[in-house]
Amino acid sequence: MTNPFANRSASLQGPATDIQAVTPSDTDDLPMIAIALYVETGGTVSFVTASGHARQVAVPDFTILPVGVRKVDATGTTATGIHALVLG
Repeated sequence: MTNPFANRSASLQGPATDIQAVTPSDTDDLPMIAIALYVETGGTVSFVTASGHARQVAVPDFTILPVGVRKVDATGTTATGIHALVLG
């Protein structure tokens, strides 16, 4: 199978090279900083941005939240089916 990403540099302009399920945690950062979050079931997402700012955003079902995220907090997060889009 030919890999169309083989000779391409990772870019914040996309696409992500992997997607990882997120378990919200008040203490643990994500394994990699996400370039975006995908949310299956809407609600509130409480998170810390790549630049270190705490944020809370209400999102509908099937949302892509295009912001760098280092941690998704359990406290304040009601959305479910959260996935991190990552480079790497």
